[in-house]
Amino acid sequence: MLRLRGWLRGKQRPLPSTAAYALWAANYPPHAHNPLMELEQRAVSALLPPVTGALVLDLAGGTGRYGLLAQEQGAARIITLDNSPDMLERNPLTGRVCATTEALPLADASIDVIVCGLALGHLPALGASICEIGRVLRPHGVALISDVHPFVALNGAERTFTGTDGRAYAVEHHVHLYEDYGRAAAAAGLRIDAVSEPRYGQSPVVIVYRMIKL
Repeated sequence: MLRLRGWLRGKQRPLPSTAAYALWAANYPPHAHNPLMELEQRAVSALLPPVTGALVLDLAGGTGRYGLLAQEQGAARIITLDNSPDMLERNPLTGRVCATTEALPLADASIDVIVCGLALGHLPALGASICEIGRVLRPHGVALISDVHPFVALNGAERTFTGTDGRAYAVEHHVHLYEDYGRAAAAAGLRIDAVSEPRYGQSPVVIVYRMIKL
């Protein structure tokens, strides 16, 4: 049985992500707060290029975890975009925008580095979001996209949290395989440059893709 905090086997009825984060936002800190997120953040950080002087997009950034890390590393400007106003209200950074990953309110070829942490699994399809990432990245720009490893969800685990009402909830999650990411990246003019699959015990629990704009 998977024993990572925040991922449990069960029969929870998953909430749409927007409804889930409205309930979760008050208890959602701007840092990695469970073992899965700690593994994911180490893997993302290992693949992240230098961001000193860069324009960084923290995509689906919520309370600002990766935006704050980019700030610490000397990014010139950080934009945090998320579709949850409740999460953005708790984000300490300026440059917050409420929008979806499928329709970024940004100019073509305007961003140096994008980090999208554990978010695209909430969507039933990747294509529109990956195309938008490819559109706004500058040539040779880098996108780091993490997702829960398909093995985790295919084995019946759910992402769960406790709301301010003390009840346990599950968040909707859709399984996207490596092939799905590869196909979406190619269609968006991106190349998967590196992949990391950190393990918890013997099992990979997270997958991180580094994509380069061609």
